[in-house]
Formats: sequence, structure tokens, C-alpha cells
Amino acid sequence: MARYIKSACRLCRREGLKLFLKGDRCYTEKCAFERRGYAPGEHGQTRRKQHSDYGVQLREKQKLKRMYGLLERQFRGCFERADKQKGITGTQLLLFLERRLDNMVFRMGFANSRNEARQLVRHNHFLVNSKPVNIPSYTIKVGDQIQVREDSKKMGRIVEAMETVARRGVPQWLEIDKENFTGFVKALPAREELTMPVQEQLIVELYSK
Repeated sequence: MARYIKSACRLCRREGLKLFLKGDRCYTEKCAFERRGYAPGEHGQTRRKQHSDYGVQLREKQKLKRMYGLLERQFRGCFERADKQKGITGTQLLLFLERRLDNMVFRMGFANSRNEARQLVRHNHFLVNSKPVNIPSYTIKVGDQIQVREDSKKMGRIVEAMETVARRGVPQWLEIDKENFTGFVKALPAREELTMPVQEQLIVELYSK
């Protein structure tokens, strides 16, 4: 499977904002974006490019795609599913991305980043409604329960992530039982509860051309 293997910090610098791709490190002084908050490359400090309307839309799509760690084909698939739903397509797209199992694992604090969550899911560390699921794109529904497998509860990466989750907080639409390593989906978030700096309508306009 294709995947991005270069420096994650370059993506934040390219988009001009923190995408929090490296977990707890992004909250410390070691964050590369804090030390070098300009675009990567030889001319990153001096080059100032004026974007066309298409360029602005493309940058918005790239920002959201990189935030959730998806490749183009995966992201386009999410958009096509969202476009078939009733309601505002942009909002439906964000909800589909939020309902991915790897994202929910990250949101609940079982992993320090979405990339780490994806890896943990693939290695069978989680149960959904008491059944093992190792598909990162598995769609979570309201009422679903996500639980760390018994053999994985002492795993250092998961324990460390649960200790540091206070930095970013757990969304109100989720309920966490830290003692039992369990998370419960109480509801789907409203658009105003999704605080990432994304103008999803620009992405809809890009794909609608």
C-alpha cells in the first residue's frame, strides 16, 4: 500500500499551520513548525506565491487530506460518499473523516497521532463492540464502543498516549473510561464542534469542477 514516508513536519510547514501530525511533540519546543515556520525547500523563506482560485481550493484540500493522513484515492472516496448523503456535502465529508476508526482511536486518546492510531488499528490492538477490527477506515456509528484489547492494555505507546491526552482534550461527543481503556461514541459532532481551520466548501467547489 502506498504511504507518505517523508518528514511529517514538512507538511505542516508547507500548509503554513500546525497539523499536529507528530502527536505530543507538536506541543513542545521541539516542534519543527515553531522553529522554522516557513515553507520547506531552498526558497522557503523568500518565496511568496500568489494563488489562483484553483490554488486556494487545492491548498485547502491538501490541508484536510494531510491532517487525516489520507492519500488522494482514499480522500476522493470519502468525498464521493459524502456527496451522496443528504445535507451539506462539506459537513458530511468532515463527519465521514471523523467517523474513521483510526481517527476515533486518536480522539479518544489511545494514540498520540492519527498515524500512530492507524498503525495500532492495523496490528489488532482494538475491539469495536467487543469484536476485533483492524481496518483503519472502518466507519464508527453512534453508540459504538471502542476498547483496547486485554493483551494491549499494558502497551507503552497506548499508556503514554492516555497520560498525555490532556494536552489536546477529549471531544464532548465521546465518553472515555480510562480505567477500562474504553471509549463510547455518544453522538456525532456538530460542525461548530469541529475546530480545525478548514473551509470545506472550497474542497466541494474543487471536486465539483
